[in-house]
Amino acid sequence: MASHTLHHADILPNGTVIHLTRAVLTSARPKALHDHDFVELFWVQNGTVRHHLPGGTATLTEGALILLRPGQTHALQGKGDAALVVAVALHPELVDDLDARLPPLTFWQAADSPGQIHRDMHQLTALNHAANLLERGPHDTLAAEAFLLPLLADLARNDTGLPIAAPVWLHRACAAAHDPAVYREGAAGLVALTGQSHPHVSRSLQRWLGQTPTAYINRIRMTRAARALTSDNEPLPVIAEAIGLNNLSHFHKLFRAHFGVTPLQYRQQFQRDVVQPTP
Repeated sequence: MASHTLHHADILPNGTVIHLTRAVLTSARPKALHDHDFVELFWVQNGTVRHHLPGGTATLTEGALILLRPGQTHALQGKGDAALVVAVALHPELVDDLDARLPPLTFWQAADSPGQIHRDMHQLTALNHAANLLERGPHDTLAAEAFLLPLLADLARNDTGLPIAAPVWLHRACAAAHDPAVYREGAAGLVALTGQSHPHVSRSLQRWLGQTPTAYINRIRMTRAARALTSDNEPLPVIAEAIGLNNLSHFHKLFRAHFGVTPLQYRQQFQRDVVQPTP
């Protein structure tokens, strides 16, 4: 396929830095790929979409969220009669400013290939609510950041750390592993999400992150435990049980390995001493 370029000057009127479009896709095969001189963020609101890329095609289902940087070529094709996408164009200067301020986030900073992540029903509802607010207000920098930052903060909270090139099934499983119902079950909970065998999941995590499934889940568990230690006064056995560790001695061992201090020392350092410091 040949390709052509879309320019932000044709899409973003003077004084605007963000533009939202809703479109029902036709089922006609695109005649050409296109790229942009701006960042495009789009998600599949309804139906199924065939995503054409230089290296082939991918099937996107409801909840797929895609980010394309300038120079990344693609095209969209509906599969069926109800393929609806919502696309957001972001001014290059807005993106440059965010790039300079944001911490590392795999999805946002994808450069070699489009960023892709899946939004579940509740996350998609929140995204659509934010889109509705954006549509009703000005399209200036404040409105753009009010739309983008909650989304990116949510993605950062559950960032898998996986490169974009990692398999989609692994991205989805690692993102879902932040759900308490999953990490309480340990490595078995993560593996069950994938539909793959335990050895295959282990090899894949070692390849893409250099970790075992157990190590990946324990990192999530310890992060959740650390938050609990500074935000409430629950006894340690309650916190350990909440993250799926009924053996208190094992909890202490894992926590010290991750943070270098015991859970009680961590609580004192980051909870009590912050609000009631001693000389």
